[in-house]
Amino acid sequence: MLANPSALFGLALVCFFIAVAILAPILPLDGPAATDWGAIRKAPSAAHWLGTDDLGRDLLSRMVWGARASLMAGVVSVFIAVVVGVPFGLVAGYFGGWVDQIISRIVDALLSTPFLILAIALAAFLGPSLTNAMIAIGLSAMPVFVRLTRGQVLAVKTEDYVEGARAIGLGHGRILARYILPNVFAPILVQATLTVATAIIAEASLSFLGLGQQPPAPSWGSMLNTAKNFLDQAPWMALWPGIAIFLVVIGFNLLGDGLRDALDPREI
Repeated sequence: MLANPSALFGLALVCFFIAVAILAPILPLDGPAATDWGAIRKAPSAAHWLGTDDLGRDLLSRMVWGARASLMAGVVSVFIAVVVGVPFGLVAGYFGGWVDQIISRIVDALLSTPFLILAIALAAFLGPSLTNAMIAIGLSAMPVFVRLTRGQVLAVKTEDYVEGARAIGLGHGRILARYILPNVFAPILVQATLTVATAIIAEASLSFLGLGQQPPAPSWGSMLNTAKNFLDQAPWMALWPGIAIFLVVIGFNLLGDGLRDALDPREI
């Protein structure tokens, strides 16, 4: 990856937003819910570097704290998708037969519904909150990991080292954990990195619709929802969260592409 400038740029963007999210409690900023009734919808200035919103809250503080919600939603959602999806993919690809048929048909049914529509439906069913939004996004992204893992296992399980493990009498669980999972992990890692970007967009969409992070807690999506009513009077309210979502998504996509190239055995 050191020879890939775009991947390093993506890594730098991701690290920047992670650092901002981690350091949010100790940065010298006003609270994200603190209001200044004398500075409602004020343009960026020395007092408020990114301006203020419709309630006089500092947008820089809300952007910093909103980064925590967006990044946590992206990472936790993908973690749920991987933890749930990868075992099903391993079982389906390794055992085949009726087990594979049942899992594959369920996955096909889930994949027939657009990702964001499924996430909205699950979030509406579970109720509006950041936790429920993360669960909804994770379950909606899970079928992709089942399908990817199954395909990789089908290619790996016929390799000589797997056949050798069977020949010496190792059990199915040990073969899956020691010989198959490590050799299919690279594409799963790449897909997870790329899916974080998708999950961040999904969380922003759910928060925009009122199904994610609930006010007054800040979220880039809910900030955009508020800003849509003041685009003529205070365009900066929509500008900063939009730029932040764009940059963090670009960062994860570039990082994922770089990981895919770095972990490709044909490039080694």
